[in-house]
Amino acid sequence: MPARILRLLIGLVLYGVADALMIRAAVGVDPWTVFAQGVTRLSGWNIGLLTNLIGLAVLLLWIPLRQRPGLGTVLNVFVVGTVIGLGVWLLPAPAGLLAQIAYFAGGMLLLAFASGVYIGAGLGPGPRDGLMTGIHSRFGLPLWLARTLVEGSVLLVGWLLGGDVGVGTLVFAALIGPLCGLSLRLLRPRARARASGHARSCAPGTIEKSQRAAITGEVGRA
Repeated sequence: MPARILRLLIGLVLYGVADALMIRAAVGVDPWTVFAQGVTRLSGWNIGLLTNLIGLAVLLLWIPLRQRPGLGTVLNVFVVGTVIGLGVWLLPAPAGLLAQIAYFAGGMLLLAFASGVYIGAGLGPGPRDGLMTGIHSRFGLPLWLARTLVEGSVLLVGWLLGGDVGVGTLVFAALIGPLCGLSLRLLRPRARARASGHARSCAPGTIEKSQRAAITGEVGRA
């Protein structure tokens, strides 16, 4: 357990750094960060603090969906946003388009790696992941539809509030799923082999659920 907790914390910290890199790139971010940026511009609060508060609010939505959080879920709420806030404050602004692209590409690759690290700890999904899989389990919606409805809604609201929607948002949507799927397979080979012999399940806490969430891009922060 200590090794798993350490792995979880390393993954969550790296996830926050990755998000901070993509925010500083200013070429577009993922839907949940667009939403956090929009609320930040409306309220004037720090984006790291708001990311934590949004994660906590999403976690409360687990109650009617009958989802059960794990240690990883709770730490996700408090660690990722805190690291994002520190990263945005410490990282220098990229100088020029090439530097922006490097920030964004590095952030997305790091995020995929971090997802494999923290999901591999097996201590519970992020609050946003659990919301999507909870909607899927509770209402019988396909996982892709639950994800589309949730992320499409937060993206629209965030954009209307002034969040950063750009080319990077489209690139993230297209590539993060395959990248996270690859990361999880490389970092959890035994889990992959074990999962190949069983039907996929969305029961809370199963290996199959974590893999499915990662492969479809429903990872972390969330």
